[in-house]
Parts: sequence; structure tokens; C-alpha cells
Amino acid sequence: MRLDQLIVTSAGVLLAAFTYWFFLMKRERTVEAHGTVDITVEGGYTPQAITIPLGETTTLRFTRKDPSTCLEEVVLPDFKARRQLPLGQPVEITLTPKQRGSFRYSCGMNMYHGTIVVR
Repeated sequence: MRLDQLIVTSAGVLLAAFTYWFFLMKRERTVEAHGTVDITVEGGYTPQAITIPLGETTTLRFTRKDPSTCLEEVVLPDFKARRQLPLGQPVEITLTPKQRGSFRYSCGMNMYHGTIVVR
């Protein structure tokens, strides 16, 4: 194998490994919430994954810092909640989960996502 073929093949393997890691192996940082958790809405949701206890009332406080129209709304379909997020103003959503599981929430356009894990 010539040097140029070896370089191209090596670069391809490294790029494939990076792509696999980036899309499939990255772990979300999970925050345990007790009572209230602050979620910053800026290019997505931070923290992206939240763990809350079963049967306990938890307040999610969303504060939008991103002027993107996509992030003007947050939708929690499993909890039947949909709220407008005015820029710079905290919006609270109070949940008392009745079942365990992993529940997704998203922006109004379903482009940005977060996860609520009930344990």
C-alpha cells in the first residue's frame, strides 16, 4: 500500500470512529433534582437530562437566553404541558410523576430535546 493510500485509509477510519463516538457514545450529563431544577434554554437545554423522584413534586424552571424562535416554547407531551418561554424570564412547570420511566421534552418545533428520568 502506498503512503497516500495509507493516509487516506487511516483518516477514514479515524473519522468513522469519531462519528460513531459523537452520535452514539456520548453520555448526557444527568442532574438529580430535588424540589426545583433550573434549566437554561440556549442552543438546547442545560442540563439535558434530569432525574426526579417518583411521586415527589418537582418544579422545572426554564429560562430562555436564546432568541431563536424555535426555543420559544417547551413541550412535555407525557405530562400534558406546553409553555411559552419569554426571553430572559423564568417559567416554572410543576410535575408530580406517577410512573417510572424516561420521558422526552422538546422545543415547539421538536428540534431540541431533553430527558426527564423518573426513578
